[in-house]
Amino acid sequence: MSGHSKWAKIKRAKGAADAQRGNLFTKLIKEISIAARMGGGDPEGNPRLRTVIIKARGANMPKDNIDRAIKKGTGELEGVSYEELTYEARLGEAAILIEVLTDNRNRAAADVRNILTRAGAELAKAGSVSRLLTRKGIITLDGEKYTEDEVMDAALNGGAEDVALNDGVIEVSTAPEDFEPVAKALEEANFETTGAEISMVPEAPVILDTATTGKVLRLIDKLEENDDVQNVYSNIEVPDDYED
Repeated sequence: MSGHSKWAKIKRAKGAADAQRGNLFTKLIKEISIAARMGGGDPEGNPRLRTVIIKARGANMPKDNIDRAIKKGTGELEGVSYEELTYEARLGEAAILIEVLTDNRNRAAADVRNILTRAGAELAKAGSVSRLLTRKGIITLDGEKYTEDEVMDAALNGGAEDVALNDGVIEVSTAPEDFEPVAKALEEANFETTGAEISMVPEAPVILDTATTGKVLRLIDKLEENDDVQNVYSNIEVPDDYED
C-alpha cells in the first residue's frame, strides 16, 4: 500500500516485501507497457514512462525487464492491451482508492467488488475519495543502511520537501514535479532506494482503533494480491503502537 507517512508500518516486513517482488514486477511491467503504448518508448519524450522507469529502478527491477516491457508497449514485442480503471471505496471512516490495469474489465470489476464485499466495504461515489488525497513523490531507503542526515543532504539539494525516519525506513517526500530531480540526486549520490513512486497521500489522515485498522489493512492486502489491481491508496494513518 502507498499513501501516507507510515510507509514502514504498511510494508510491515522486509520478508513479505521480498515474497511479493514477483507480483510487484508483474504490475510494473503492465504499467511500463501502457505508458509506452500511450506516449511512445522514448523516456525523454514520455514523462509518464520516465516516472514509471524510476519507480521500477527503485524496486530494483532488472533493466532487461524494463526494456522488454517498453517493447511490448510499443508493439516491438507481442504484448497484451490493458485498460485503466479507478474504483473508490469506503470501509467506515477509511477511504480507499483502487487503481486497476486490466485486459478484462468485467473480470476486474467483479473481483474488486467481491473483495470489498467480503471485507464489509462498499463502493463510494466517484470523487468522494480522490478529493481526500493529493499526489506526492515518495522515495524510500533502508534506514539501517543509511543515516537520515546522509540522505537529507542529497534529497534537499535535489528539491525534496521532507525526509523522515520511521521504523527503520527513510522516507523522502517531494512535490510531483520535483520527483525526478530528487530521485536523480539520490542516484548520483550513490544511494540505493527500496521504493520510488508518485503516490497519493491523504490531506487529513484518519487514525482508527486497532481492530478497524487491522480490518482495513487486510482489505488492502487482498486488493493488492489481485493481478488486475495496480495501486491501492488510503486516508488512514497506522498508529505507532499498532501491531499485526
